[in-house]
Amino acid sequence: MRKTVFANGEFYHIYNRGTDKRTIFLDEDDVGRFFQSMEEFNTLEPIGSIYERSFLQNPKTPQLRGLASKLRRKTKLVNFICYCVHSNHYHFLLEQIVERGIEKFLHRLGTGYTMYFNTKYKRSGSLFQGSFKSIHINSDEYLLYVSAYINLNTQVHQLGGLASKLVGSRSSWEEYQKDEKGGFCKKEIILGQFENTKEYEEFARSSLTEILERRRKEKEIDSLLLE
Repeated sequence: MRKTVFANGEFYHIYNRGTDKRTIFLDEDDVGRFFQSMEEFNTLEPIGSIYERSFLQNPKTPQLRGLASKLRRKTKLVNFICYCVHSNHYHFLLEQIVERGIEKFLHRLGTGYTMYFNTKYKRSGSLFQGSFKSIHINSDEYLLYVSAYINLNTQVHQLGGLASKLVGSRSSWEEYQKDEKGGFCKKEIILGQFENTKEYEEFARSSLTEILERRRKEKEIDSLLLE
């Protein structure tokens, strides 16, 4: 039974990975499909399949135009604050908007993408390692820290250089470096606590240094215990 009780207006760190740590994105089309799923499945209304919705991109009849217009005015289940997606796992920072919004969204996302992946690669069974994991964000300080961790997660895992170009490595960091309003993430929740984007960038990079130092010390302690 899940320990976290999701409440509207609260923030949560959500994460999961491929079963047996397997890769869940084998090419750029897979990454694109996952991001499309993040957008399409985030709605209170039933949507059917992404394949069915593709016919609404260029509606040719009044009925389809009316349905497409309605879908564009969708009520979201969650707000994305930050995200990072890697070849075998993902991290989201989400705000729940409607009752059971996080559970409904993650169920749709996991089920929908697994069906796509299994059909494409002629496999069966679970793709993700059980149900998604969640942590309640219970303070503004923790919210900012988690945002830095997720936005800079590629560097947290030290996936710089060539590794940063591997399939599936994406984050909302680039979006946070722009002063533009709108975008996929509701970034004003974070950026509104700073004078400007530059100040947030300095905070995030400082937090990254602390994260990496803590990880280094944890590895040193583990090595001592094994000696």
